[in-house]
Amino acid sequence: MKKALKIIGKFFLGLLIIILVFLLIMFVYHRIMLNKEKKYLEPLGQMVEVDGHNMSIYTEGEGEHTIVIMAGAGMVSPILDYSPLYRRLSDTYKIAVIEKFGYGFSDVVDGDRDFDTLLRQDREALKKAGIEAPYVLCPHSMSGIEAILWAQKYPDEVEAIVGLDMSTPKAYTEENLNDDDKGMELFYKFLRESGVGRLILTDNNVSQSFSDREKDIYKALAFRKFANKDVADEGDHLADAIDEINSADKPDIPTLLFLSDGKETSGKLWIDAMNDYSDGLTDSRVIQLDCGHNVAENEPEKIEEEMRKFIAELDS
Repeated sequence: MKKALKIIGKFFLGLLIIILVFLLIMFVYHRIMLNKEKKYLEPLGQMVEVDGHNMSIYTEGEGEHTIVIMAGAGMVSPILDYSPLYRRLSDTYKIAVIEKFGYGFSDVVDGDRDFDTLLRQDREALKKAGIEAPYVLCPHSMSGIEAILWAQKYPDEVEAIVGLDMSTPKAYTEENLNDDDKGMELFYKFLRESGVGRLILTDNNVSQSFSDREKDIYKALAFRKFANKDVADEGDHLADAIDEINSADKPDIPTLLFLSDGKETSGKLWIDAMNDYSDGLTDSRVIQLDCGHNVAENEPEKIEEEMRKFIAELDS
């Protein structure tokens, strides 16, 4: 029995040593690659100063209507992530892509990440970049909450909302809002800091709509910033933002909501919440798509077609 236990002990000790050596090799390799990948970090857009830090704003195209792309939580590179959609629209409209702090080429910062702060910073960044209101806000996922706040607080700045499977106030249960997911945050930090994430994020699971250089840029950003503290901290303020929205009237502005199949969100709860939000608005419609949550990549042709119709109606 003792001999068997000794053999088992040696096995696990050997396995532990192998794992530690592997992690050390990955860590050193990761640091070497981070240095080599600096050549991919030249900003694709304009950098403006907000609260003493650099925020990235990308613009493309010209037109009478300005579409502001607002990224969903944790998107690595909004400029690239939403390009399959906005490149189809920039021949007619002015496109502005906001990269909040912690996203894309913007700095990772210390400070509040509550939704009032996010909104103030986004508005200031657009102003400093010379992008004037009114805007057609185009939020994806959790930025839908910020877009609704924007329309409530500054109605003169918001011409319409086009939701890309955007969050709505009833899309979250009390359990969701109070879920303290520190374990996942630590896991993502481990993947990012150790370099193990490089084994997961390869060319095969980066959007195939990107060019080879865009894939390299995307990965260089992901290996540095994925699920950083700015991104993680936003979710901690979601409940307060929803309470603020519910304390005021729903912004009754033209609204077009693209809805995913719900399989990558909260299913029926997500779908019912979006339909509920649309109900009661004077000019609102929901378009059901047969695809996952990242609708801008999954169904850009359909969204482009419907957005063009919708924006044309704003002028009529």
